[in-house]
Amino acid sequence: MADEIFTGKIDFSNPDGAIQVAERVWWVGHMLPGDPFQCHVYLIENGDQSVLIDPGSKLTFKHTLRKIEEIIPFSHIRYFICQHQDPDITGALQLIDQLISRDDAIIVSHWRAIALLKHYGLDLGFICVEELGWKLDIGSRELEFILTPYLHFPGAYCTFDRQTATLFSSDLFGGFTEEWQLVAKDETYFEAIRPFHEHYMPSREILYHGLTKLEEYPAKMIAPQHGSIIPEKLISFMFTQLKNIDCGLYLLTQTSTDVLKLTKLNRILHKFMESMVVYKSFREIAMECLSQVSEVIPASKLEFYALSDDSSCLLLSSESMFRPLETTIPKEFDGLIGSSFNQWLEVYGNQVAYYCGGSHGEKAPSYQLTVPLFDPDTKIIQSIAVFYLSSQVSPEDEVVEVLRQLSVPLGVAVERELIQRSLEGERQKFYEQSIRDPLTNLYTRLYMRESVQRLLGINDRDPRATVGLISLDIDHFKLVNDTFGHQAGDKVIREVAWIILQETRESDIQVRLGGEEFAIFIASEPLDRIKEIADRIRHAVTQMSFEGEMEGHDFSLSSGVILRQEGEDLNSALQRADILLYQAKHQGRNRVCVEGEQSSSGAS
Repeated sequence: MADEIFTGKIDFSNPDGAIQVAERVWWVGHMLPGDPFQCHVYLIENGDQSVLIDPGSKLTFKHTLRKIEEIIPFSHIRYFICQHQDPDITGALQLIDQLISRDDAIIVSHWRAIALLKHYGLDLGFICVEELGWKLDIGSRELEFILTPYLHFPGAYCTFDRQTATLFSSDLFGGFTEEWQLVAKDETYFEAIRPFHEHYMPSREILYHGLTKLEEYPAKMIAPQHGSIIPEKLISFMFTQLKNIDCGLYLLTQTSTDVLKLTKLNRILHKFMESMVVYKSFREIAMECLSQVSEVIPASKLEFYALSDDSSCLLLSSESMFRPLETTIPKEFDGLIGSSFNQWLEVYGNQVAYYCGGSHGEKAPSYQLTVPLFDPDTKIIQSIAVFYLSSQVSPEDEVVEVLRQLSVPLGVAVERELIQRSLEGERQKFYEQSIRDPLTNLYTRLYMRESVQRLLGINDRDPRATVGLISLDIDHFKLVNDTFGHQAGDKVIREVAWIILQETRESDIQVRLGGEEFAIFIASEPLDRIKEIADRIRHAVTQMSFEGEMEGHDFSLSSGVILRQEGEDLNSALQRADILLYQAKHQGRNRVCVEGEQSSSGAS
């Protein structure tokens, strides 16, 4: 059998026999029925300098020995490469030690593994890969060793056979397989690799470092100790996918041994952290959080309670698309926001709280999981997240741990949203100050030019969208200033501005042009309706009265009313309205002059 020529195609129709996977490279492992943690042993056939890679466990060695001897006499094996020291690959050494008849047989491993393997009390000798200069010359070919520290133990390494471009990857690229499958068929095999690495490898950074080193080798086949062999067509894909997974899965629990469940919980954390980076709005982040958590508990609604800058309680709920609304803080949370995390633990005894009662504003019972969102530095609770459950459930430790790990990024997201809202409020405040006249709260000339231009553009596109203009001026205003002083004059201007706001719509643009001059732009109203508004304002001004020195003084104003003409610019429209205003002044004041009318309305 050793003289057979390798065709490049792997025939794994008979797993009870040795299977050639590359030129003079054989799989000599054994399939354990019902075991998702299949272990593989590989033989490099090289005369009396043959190599056995990861010899296997006591459970499978009798089958491995039989398959070896289908190819070569067992005595032809000189080197026993142990890429780490776990019993699934080294347990057979005690049996091998009893079979060895040659004096030059030796175990090849890292010094850290050898320090443990010596406790088997073997007669076989050891040699460190470090002493070999990370290479092993076996005559017709040379094997290279690549250190992959902490994947999964400090002295872990892989073996590369450059002659066949085969990477014997030890635990790396291993997987959990429900059914025995020697060679991975397609990209879906990655889902067998994912949970194995997420729970077995210590961290993403360490895994990335090891994978980067292995990528330098031109592998055409990866032969892992567990799972399935990876053919050349899938190698690049597997490298890329593995670089992006999270590891250290057992950080999520101290009790669970369900790797698939832990993998799912880990993906929830990963997806949420991705949403923190990808999504800009708090609504998207919170909805993604609710969606992910709903995969492990029956969460139907998510609410956040937080204190605003003025100490009022804000509610951000999935029912209102997480738009902040002022509310009363629920009694069960009263006093907790702003307190220390230790106070929370004194009340609830855990880092999440389970509560059954009426949800805020509802009489019906509702099951809740409550998560304190605290500052990781000060340990002060800044807000509270409440997951409302559609049915009673007692969350497992792993779910509690996920919620605990979500608490910090969720707290950051809530704080960021409140800061953003505060900044928007301040920005709106400053904007209002810049476009509003501080004395009257009417718009300024600057805002008029910006906003009215949009109305003119609409009117140019649709003649039915008319733009009306009222130009107003307080009559004999200089006399008010000269007689009663400028403070009294300011009081009159404020009162006239208040009347203008009362008699016009919020959508109208009311402007203080300067001094006692005003303008009102009214969209989509006929000329007679605009005249009616101007007359109401004029009449209200005549009814103004003040206490003190101005008591009994009569007030009035004059107005000019026009409709903007097609294609007319703002300055021209203002000028035409002013002409009518001056006409009202010349006709005796306290009147409204309207474009196209022979007589004015008001006092004669």
